[in-house]
Amino acid sequence: MANLISMNPTQIQQVSPAALAYIGDAVYELYIRANYLLPPKTAHAYHQLVVAQVRAETQALQLASLVTCLTATELEIVRRGRNAANRPPKRVDAEIYGQATSLEALIGYLYLTNFPRLSQLLQKLNLLEPEVKK
Repeated sequence: MANLISMNPTQIQQVSPAALAYIGDAVYELYIRANYLLPPKTAHAYHQLVVAQVRAETQALQLASLVTCLTATELEIVRRGRNAANRPPKRVDAEIYGQATSLEALIGYLYLTNFPRLSQLLQKLNLLEPEVKK
């Protein structure tokens, strides 16, 4: 998958952390869905697998596994994303929800600004196969 949009630094500064999380949520779910395509399953089975991965608790764990390899700029996006988290659903702790929103903001930011870096982090999360050099 490739990104369809790329933004320059001036444009990206105009995008709120909540909007970065909004696009990041869609990108993250798309990669999760693609990850479960094979072997073929029923629609219900796909749904169950994807829901387990896009839960706030799972996203918070994914973020925790990436923190040590993030750049200073990426950590700033994570911080801004956490602070942009709105009221969490009743079933999840506010801190966990903030971490999940942070991951989504980071994914949204990288999708719009640095797709190769996004691909690198998705590989670390086992959501994207490493590219084979020819």
